[in-house]
Order: sequence, then structure tokens, then C-alpha cells
Amino acid sequence: MIIKINPDKEYVKEMRAKLKENDGYCPCVLVKTPDTKCMCKEFLEMDEGKCHCGLYTKIKEADDNK
Repeated sequence: MIIKINPDKEYVKEMRAKLKENDGYCPCVLVKTPDTKCMCKEFLEMDEGKCHCGLYTKIKEADDNK
């Protein structure tokens, strides 16, 4: 698995500022719980896809042993 950060540097800067203002909790969810702390539980448990705020993308690595 590979986790990539959004390539839009300005967006990343804005989201990191919002995360800092929100004490590290995802700014895209209303409830502040350990599960919504960035990287949120939902993102960590998914096989691939984007997190709520679009800051991170998870990609499955190709299996070269096939």
C-alpha cells in the first residue's frame, strides 16, 4: 500500500492549517473523536481511496510476483 499526499501544494497548505486549527481532527467531520483524528480511522481501514478532506490517497501496490 502507498499513501500519497495531494499534489496541489496550496490545497495541502490550507488543509494542514485547518487541521492545526482543529487540533489535528479532520475539518470535514463534525464530531471530534479519536476516530476522526487525521489520518482518520476510516481512511486507515480502507483498502484504497481518498480521505474525507482529499489530503491523502491510498493506492494498492502492484503485486510483481504474479
